[in-house]
Amino acid sequence: MPAGGDGPRGGTLEEVAASEAGVGRGEHPEKPFVLVAQQSLFDPGRAPRGKHTAWAYSHVPHGSTVDMTERIEAQIERFAPGFRQRVLARRVFTSADLEARTPNCVGGDIAGGANDILQLVGGPSLSLIPYATPAQGPVRLLGLDPPGAGVHGMCGYWAARFGLRRSFGKRIAL
Repeated sequence: MPAGGDGPRGGTLEEVAASEAGVGRGEHPEKPFVLVAQQSLFDPGRAPRGKHTAWAYSHVPHGSTVDMTERIEAQIERFAPGFRQRVLARRVFTSADLEARTPNCVGGDIAGGANDILQLVGGPSLSLIPYATPAQGPVRLLGLDPPGAGVHGMCGYWAARFGLRRSFGKRIAL
C-alpha cells in the first residue's frame, strides 16, 4: 500500500488475529504482527546526525529461539517499501536471548510474565501501591507495573511521581 493511503497500516484485523492465534498455538507466524518505533524522530541523541534508529518486535511463543528478522522486515517492507535498502546495521535478540540478558523478561516476555492482577499487586512484594518496596528509598519499576504492559513509558512516569511524593511528602507535578 502506498504511503498516505487510506487502508490499514499493519495489516487487516484478520491478519493480526491469525498471527496472534498462531503464536498462542506455539507457531511462528509468516506474517507476524509487528510493533515498530522510531524514537530518533523525537530524541535525536539516539542516532548520528542525519540518521535514524528503528526498533521493532513481534510476538512469538514463550522462550523462542527463532530469529524473526526476515519476517519482521518483510512486514515492514510490505507497508514501507524501500525500508530494507535503508538499513545500515541490525541488533537482533530472540526471546531466549532477551531472557538471558534480562532475567525479568521470563521466556523473552518484556512484561515479565503474567499480566494479571496478582502480578500487578504481588510483584516482588505484596503491596496495594505497586511501586512501593519494603525499603523506604527505592521504588519498583517494571514494564508490567500500572498502567500495564504495552503502555511503554507510563509505568516509569507513575513510579517517579510515587517516589518523589514518598521522598518529599507532597505531590509533585511532572
